[in-house]
Amino acid sequence: MLTLTGALLDPLLRDNPAGPRITYYDDATGERVELSTATLANWAAKTANLLRDELGAGPGTRVGVLLPAHWQTAAVLLGIWWIGAEAVLDSSDDVTFCTRDRLDDAGMGEVAVLSLDAFGKGYDDLPVGVTDYATAVRVHGDQVVPERNPGPALEGRSVDDVLDEARSELSATDRVWSSLGWSTAPELIANLVAVFAAGASLVQVAHPDATLRERRMATEKVTQSLDLFSGH
Repeated sequence: MLTLTGALLDPLLRDNPAGPRITYYDDATGERVELSTATLANWAAKTANLLRDELGAGPGTRVGVLLPAHWQTAAVLLGIWWIGAEAVLDSSDDVTFCTRDRLDDAGMGEVAVLSLDAFGKGYDDLPVGVTDYATAVRVHGDQVVPERNPGPALEGRSVDDVLDEARSELSATDRVWSSLGWSTAPELIANLVAVFAAGASLVQVAHPDATLRERRMATEKVTQSLDLFSGH
């Protein structure tokens, strides 16, 4: 049985490993980061190995994700699904990934904090027992053995349930613009999973500057905008 990550990434790794899979902009800082399918898969594999080997996660583990729509969040989610664990968009008493400002919202289990720094800088002053993601993930391998018997993938939904919900009119040739969030399961499926399930690539924009939008969409060769579908 395929994991959700396998269902999403295996065809892309086979057909277009070097193609851009997610391009992330933060208009508040000027940051732009672009990851190919292969690079995103490497980050996801490292995260999966961190979860499995260091945080004790696996099928049946509920992994809280208290993170914004960001390329590192995509890597975390794909890592969770590769080991057959369940992502929940809230805290969990098993494992939680969060930003530093949401530490108080994390559960009682293992906690990993993401700085979301563009250059991979982490924290050296986190509370005892809290894992710094940027530091910890580096030491883990970028190949992973996928879980053969994955549990629920996303807030009670099976892999097949998520893939059914992710069906869309997008195509593999689409370059998809979005400034929308991933804070609920329906949002995450519509605004991230559906893009990858279609074989498309995502341009994700945080703190969007409307004055830059038209030129940037042209530069990035955008063919579809999720913002338009939602009325944004």
